[in-house]
Amino acid sequence: MADEVGRVMRRGNGRKRLLVAVLVACGIAGAQGRKTITVGATGADFTTIQAAVNAAPDEGAEIRIRPGVYREVVHVDKPKIQLRGEGDDWKKVVLVYGNSAASTCGTSCSATLFVTGSDFFAGNMTIANDYSKTSDVPSQAVALSVRADRAVLRHVRLLGAQDTLYASSMGCMKDGSECRTGRQYYTDCYIEGHVDFIFGDAKAVFESCEIRSIAHGPGGYLTAQSNTRPGQDAGYVFNHCKVTADAGAGDVYLGRPWRDYSTVIFMNTEIEAPIVASGWSDWKSAPQPRLPTATYAEFRSTGPGANAKAREPYSKQLTAEEAKKYETKAYLAGADGWDPRR
Repeated sequence: MADEVGRVMRRGNGRKRLLVAVLVACGIAGAQGRKTITVGATGADFTTIQAAVNAAPDEGAEIRIRPGVYREVVHVDKPKIQLRGEGDDWKKVVLVYGNSAASTCGTSCSATLFVTGSDFFAGNMTIANDYSKTSDVPSQAVALSVRADRAVLRHVRLLGAQDTLYASSMGCMKDGSECRTGRQYYTDCYIEGHVDFIFGDAKAVFESCEIRSIAHGPGGYLTAQSNTRPGQDAGYVFNHCKVTADAGAGDVYLGRPWRDYSTVIFMNTEIEAPIVASGWSDWKSAPQPRLPTATYAEFRSTGPGANAKAREPYSKQLTAEEAKKYETKAYLAGADGWDPRR
């Protein structure tokens, strides 16, 4: 079938459109020749998301998820998997589970959704870890773990408390292992949590997202980026985002360095939350200060939480020229010229 599709796709537009229309009608392919699989309580190909992922061919698939709550842990280790919530309400397609670092092999094992396959896409859905809703014992509990290259999340809610999103590269935090950069793009997303709730060492852009600190008396940190070596090709960029907070969120910082070369940039971001004036905190239990080797910067922050004059001296305010290299197309291009907005 794949060979026939390839031959017809290279021929005239009329035959191409006819074949694709037939495949769509038969449930074999999506609008671009990709296999389409449906998930739902009734009348769908599968009742669980994991079963749909397992059934996807090695070249990927578009998995259409009908409204409902899917309580399961999902592993996506194949490339080019797309998870698309059906309908127009991201609150009606919910993937949720309640694992924690304490109940599994640790923080990295606690996620609801694990993504290790490249060219992943998720859209129009909610991914959550509700451990904190059901237990009074504090623990890291990841909603989404992405350790992959060229991942795109568009119009997705990520819900959790401590360590909501693990946005990471591959192998870079292990001494002596190959370090492969994971490029990730989050747009029109909502991400909530309290302590270190966006963490890891991916090269990630968050564009037009809301980043929200939920109530947590002692306070918290939006980010805990973890570059381990000088010049590592990774870091978090928040561009045209909005930073908000619940009442009772406590003292909230833009971030703290999980590892020595933590890199986080906020650009053109409206900071509505009452961020601590210094903006950035050191990792207080580290054997030596990490702020001197971290790269923390802002460009044109606005709102009540923007306070350039009072910021931590080791952070900086970018010039317009310096900010250019952090724009999405330039920052995520890599050797293959990837542009996630296309």
